[in-house]
Amino acid sequence: MNGESYRARWDGTEYEASPDLVDGRLFMRLYAPAPADGFEEAAPGRFVRAVPAAGCAAVWHVTTFCEWRGAPFLVHAEREAELLVEYTGGNALHAAGLGLERIERGVYRAWVRREEVSALGEQAVMIGAAGEQHP
Repeated sequence: MNGESYRARWDGTEYEASPDLVDGRLFMRLYAPAPADGFEEAAPGRFVRAVPAAGCAAVWHVTTFCEWRGAPFLVHAEREAELLVEYTGGNALHAAGLGLERIERGVYRAWVRREEVSALGEQAVMIGAAGEQHP
C-alpha cells in the first residue's frame, strides 16, 4: 500500500507499476510478488519487468485514503501494523491538535496503528489505455 502509486494491466494481468522514461520512450516497470516469464528478481519476493507503456491495456494512478480520529488522510506507507498517514484537512491547528508531526509547511504526518483507521479505501483514476499517451 502506498499513498500514491500506479497500476498497469499488461498481457491480461494487473500489476503494481511505476513509469520510467528510457531514451525518450515511456515504459512501465511492472512488479510481481513471484517469478514470472521475463521478470527479474529485484529483491527477495519482488520481481520487475519493464514494458513499453503503449503496450499496456490500461494504466491507473491510485491514491489510498483513510480517516483517523475523524479526520481525512492519505496513506503513504505501511509497516507491520502501522500506516504512515498525511493529513488532508487543510487546518494546521487541527493537525497540531491531533499530535501530527509537521514535515514542512502544510504537511502533517504520523505513524498510526492500522486498527485505529477507518474508511480505508483507494481511488483509481485511469490515465491511459492502449494506443493513448501515458503518464
